[in-house]
Amino acid sequence: MGITTQIIGLILSLSILVFVHELGHYFFARIFKTRVEKFYLFFNPGFSIMRMKKIEGKWKFSFFSTKSPQLFKEHSESTEWGIGWLPLGGYCSIAGMVDETTKAGDLPAEPQPWEFRAKPAWQRLFIIIGGVLVNFVTALILYVAILFTWGDEYIPMQNAKYGLYFSEVAQNEGFKTGDEIVSVDGKTYEKLGDFATSLLVDDVTRVEVLRDNQKDTVYLSGDFAQKVLASGEQAFCQFNFPFIVDSVVNGSVAEKAKLQKNDSLVALNDSTIFSFFEFQSYLQQLKNQPIKLVFCRNNKVDTVQTTLTDEGKLGVYPVSYVDLLGTKHVDYGFWSSIPNGIQKGFQKLGDYVKSFKLIFTKEGASQLGGFGTIGSIFPKEWDWEIFWNMTAFLSLILAFMNFLPIPALDGGYILFILVEMITRRKPSDKFIGYANTIGFILLFALLIYANGMDILRAFK
Repeated sequence: MGITTQIIGLILSLSILVFVHELGHYFFARIFKTRVEKFYLFFNPGFSIMRMKKIEGKWKFSFFSTKSPQLFKEHSESTEWGIGWLPLGGYCSIAGMVDETTKAGDLPAEPQPWEFRAKPAWQRLFIIIGGVLVNFVTALILYVAILFTWGDEYIPMQNAKYGLYFSEVAQNEGFKTGDEIVSVDGKTYEKLGDFATSLLVDDVTRVEVLRDNQKDTVYLSGDFAQKVLASGEQAFCQFNFPFIVDSVVNGSVAEKAKLQKNDSLVALNDSTIFSFFEFQSYLQQLKNQPIKLVFCRNNKVDTVQTTLTDEGKLGVYPVSYVDLLGTKHVDYGFWSSIPNGIQKGFQKLGDYVKSFKLIFTKEGASQLGGFGTIGSIFPKEWDWEIFWNMTAFLSLILAFMNFLPIPALDGGYILFILVEMITRRKPSDKFIGYANTIGFILLFALLIYANGMDILRAFK
């Protein structure tokens, strides 16, 4: 059910975000008395799963149809609502607007009062910006609701009594496993995620650490973020913790070696090892090989000889670092959740915007991903808190990406309207149509590239 749950989570999240995005366009179009011809969740090339329209006060339905019924066409003043079969987005077809559903040649020669092109520039601007605005507001509302419902639980940096574990790339920069973070360019962080994000997007140059009870300084290179991306590592720093056995898998190497709950693994083949992550790394290098395992039980050190599996596994579940380090839980009342949720939304958006520059590096481009990458972020076991957090973050991304001044995106229309308002000259419908075509080609190429990278990674 793991992958299926991820797929369901991805489709449900994107469906919600597409719906509210298009609803933003629809809302402002109706405010300014502009007709909305069709409002669709999912695309419907060839046929639609469902179509419905309110005609003379009654809803009329059409299922699995290849085209709109004649009755729907005869009542063009009301909106046709529908569900397509291709879950890759959706659309809101506004009368008199050149977009993915309407070409310039399809429009009547003379603009009609209810058409988008007949409206003043400032009204058209609000209609276009409505989708981005609603996505942004949706994200803020979700963050407020998440804090109010679940609060915020995390491991404070000051609880990192074993310091942090750093990847090879981070160690090459000067970090050492066991370092405790004091400050980043003079700024302190309470959450590990905020610390890691800062090192990647804030052009950090100096990190003060506590190493062997003495302060030291790590100076980061200007291309640290690119090095992390090029390595393909999931995380360059994590909370460090010892390898303490929580439970033993039946029939495993650990059971044959008679390991028990609360045994603390301290050495492997005469090499003293403290970190759980370092143990994992060593074990992976010793697949199918005999090993000498040193562990501590009831304050006594003992040794056992055993042979690893071809996967380099012992067959134990470790005591979680969450249990070892402890968490801090912050509850938010209704009124306190509002400013804190809004602040969280702005912080997430700011971090994403700052990280966007990495896409234009070779390392960043190589890490681009499509639906597979996005879907893999969703948990394999359903968790409503994680789902809504992911939906809120994706809503911010959708708002930002649509705001980019690229033809075929909302930002492209916004740019054309702003130019019109400044120059007092409106671009022709044909020009907008050509620009949108180019934009669609570029976006489609990017979509193929991103999903192609997912496929390549899957076969590595």
